[in-house]
Amino acid sequence: MTDALRELGSYLEQKRPDCILGWDISHDELNVDVAPANITGFVEFLKTDRTCKFSSLVDIAGVDYPERAKRFDVVYHFLSMYQNHRIRLRVSVREDEMVPSIVDIHPSANWFEREVYDMFGVLFTGHPDLRRILTDYGFRGHPLRKDFPTTGYTEVRYDEAQKRVVYEPVTLVQEYRQFDFMSPWEGAEYILPGDEKKEEAK
Repeated sequence: MTDALRELGSYLEQKRPDCILGWDISHDELNVDVAPANITGFVEFLKTDRTCKFSSLVDIAGVDYPERAKRFDVVYHFLSMYQNHRIRLRVSVREDEMVPSIVDIHPSANWFEREVYDMFGVLFTGHPDLRRILTDYGFRGHPLRKDFPTTGYTEVRYDEAQKRVVYEPVTLVQEYRQFDFMSPWEGAEYILPGDEKKEEAK
């Protein structure tokens, strides 16, 4: 399998040197780094070329690297059922950079790209309906960014007095912010449910 993937990597590098920034093989998959401006042309080539035939888009995901200048990786997974190969494409972009949509080539990319936009804030140019898909319409921020607070910014609850759902800024009382991180095996003073059975057995 690895030899076949090496051959495929060399073939792609030879056929589309304008698109490929680099490639490697890991976990029995071919990983190809592609420049953002060339992603649509390369994806179309992968789908139509007789040697490749990557006709199935499996997934599009985002990865956040806040310490990098090109903060986000947009990762595409394709399957060739004809050649029994998988390929992973990586596109690295800055926070203010946009990625061309591949919806015209793979219509199934529609919701995948919307999810990457919703979770990471990566914009896709040419997308027919780029709006949030997992969070609410008025949601603030992008939850899978590493600088997004785990508590979020807004609390949603039902108010009995107003008989409706209300949105409020998150406020945590101090006792929920402090933890002693002690377990029962490290001399903690509290008793966990079920510990009383141990005492009864003595």
